[in-house]
Amino acid sequence: MEHGVPALLWYISIHDTPMPDPFKAYDIRGLYPQELDESLAYRIGNASSQVLGLAGKRFCVGRDMRLSGPVLKEAFIRGLVDAGVQVVDVGMLSTPAVTFAMHHLDTAGGAQITASHNPSQYGGIKLTGPGFTPVAAGSGMERIESLARSATIHKQPGGSVTEALTIDAYCSFLAPLWKPSRPLRVVIDGGNGIIGTLFQHLAPKLPGLAIIPVYFDPDGRFPHHDANPLKAENLATLIEQVRTHGADFGAGFDGDGDRCALVDETGGIVPCDLASALLAKHFLTSEGPSAVVYDLRSSMAVPEFITSLGGTPVETRVGHSFIKQTMKSHHACFAGELSGHYYFRDFYGADSGLYAFLLLANLISQASSLSSLIKPLCRYFHTGEINFKVADAQAAMQRLRVLPGATVSELDGVTVRFPTWWANLRASNTEPVVRLNLEAHSAAERDARLNEVKRLIVS
Repeated sequence: MEHGVPALLWYISIHDTPMPDPFKAYDIRGLYPQELDESLAYRIGNASSQVLGLAGKRFCVGRDMRLSGPVLKEAFIRGLVDAGVQVVDVGMLSTPAVTFAMHHLDTAGGAQITASHNPSQYGGIKLTGPGFTPVAAGSGMERIESLARSATIHKQPGGSVTEALTIDAYCSFLAPLWKPSRPLRVVIDGGNGIIGTLFQHLAPKLPGLAIIPVYFDPDGRFPHHDANPLKAENLATLIEQVRTHGADFGAGFDGDGDRCALVDETGGIVPCDLASALLAKHFLTSEGPSAVVYDLRSSMAVPEFITSLGGTPVETRVGHSFIKQTMKSHHACFAGELSGHYYFRDFYGADSGLYAFLLLANLISQASSLSSLIKPLCRYFHTGEINFKVADAQAAMQRLRVLPGATVSELDGVTVRFPTWWANLRASNTEPVVRLNLEAHSAAERDARLNEVKRLIVS
């Protein structure tokens, strides 16, 4: 893939294939009810209280618009209440809005009942513990899984459920970010996820924004396309509407509203790593020198651009828990992932699709077009992420590691760097595959090196 061309076929979701185990590295996600049902949700709620020490504390719980959401949330809350937790039910919100609610209400963390961008038959739970620490592998997930699977139930009096409405407070928090230099006409594809509801509350606070809404009605069946904006086929309507209406740009959001992908005024899809570079520009020009975190799959253009603006690029491994920790340790102003997650120091170090949308819209309003902002960053030629099924992931990575003349990094899998190209090979946490990203200075070298690396992986 050449950066800037209208294609995102290189992005492959790690959840495209049904997984037998709903406990993942970063959250809980599985087919409903085969892999995640009300009984397991109850046990996960109860186990979460035990592991995170929630008894007697307030804990925030929300959900997205999935059809399984109400019953999974009710069961999860019962598990918490039986363990003595004071649950604050914040209703149907985006995942970032639940993050905001945790801080706004000063609870001991929270949970969002969501399967993010997965197809409609999935359900899931994203957990945040006291101190707003993500619950993931290595930070409590294994213990929660063990207690939930063994049905080790703890009951304690004092549990309760209250309700709180925080959506308007969240929108009031976001609205001051809106500082466009000119009126904007924008097509927004909500994908029948939760983001349409958020825009109904936020849009009146954004003067000068003319929205052309697409699929704004929340519908957990996802009748038009999956709520995953990083697949090109899911952006077809957005692209068509941008061209039809002569919009300044288009934005597509995932099911739970924590990711945002852009298309420019011509309908060209903007790679998310290059959108990260634009957001880095916003912070580095408005706030001065700072660290900016980017994931190791990103184009070489990203750290080069950050450095040119006086920033310090900090490479990190893939995954929100690693990115948040890296941001914290470097006091970074911002972090971006190739997957379309954008993290902000001023948003508790968490990600928000709407936060990113507002800042990117400001930048676009200051330029003649979005494509003119992206074009200077399209300097290299990227394969995108490619999956390979292998019998031995470690052996495949070892074959890449010993390429003559390579500078080798093992931050996340194996990365080999040469003067005019690089490649990263990582083992999946959820599938029997390895994931390859490769980039070169020319399309010809990209294709040649890709063939070379393919032979090493499958040999």
